[in-house]
Amino acid sequence: MDTTTMETSFDELKKHIRSIPDWPKKGVVFRDITTMMEDRLVFRRVIDAFVYRYLKEEVDSVVAIDARGFIMGAPLAYLLNTSFVPVRKKGKLPYDTIAESYALEYGEAEVEIHTDALQTGDRVLLIDDLIATGGTMLAAAQLIKRLGGEIIEAAAIIDLPDLGGSDRLRQEGVKVHSFCTFEGD
Repeated sequence: MDTTTMETSFDELKKHIRSIPDWPKKGVVFRDITTMMEDRLVFRRVIDAFVYRYLKEEVDSVVAIDARGFIMGAPLAYLLNTSFVPVRKKGKLPYDTIAESYALEYGEAEVEIHTDALQTGDRVLLIDDLIATGGTMLAAAQLIKRLGGEIIEAAAIIDLPDLGGSDRLRQEGVKVHSFCTFEGD
């Protein structure tokens, strides 16, 4: 696969992501990937690009964040022939879990992972649809580390660099990758 062609096509990816101003609250521009997924060729290209990026890596698990991370994570795990591990909002997993809190604009939230989801030394790809402030990804990264996993990279379709999440992840020693960025959001 020609990476030059991939990079060119990802310049076009932004055209397939709907921007919704003032949602879920005034002043926020929501980046909606459902329009990207509705175009079967674009959706396939994104999944293929993730696979291409990680095919030569030793990946034991794809850990995906509730809920849009599941959309990318499940097919990626399948195509990389590895396990899929969900990180869910508190109270959504049926077995023994560990939890990690993260800050929201007006309070805190928690995410959980099953205690037996990873083994010490597992090489993990952490995935979500978007990196904004990084709170959810950082919480998931902490859960992975608490279970003894090694994070290969935190990956997303979209990065909102002005919100600082990617920088926060890098400061914690987590490599970050995204296919497109939206400045100023």
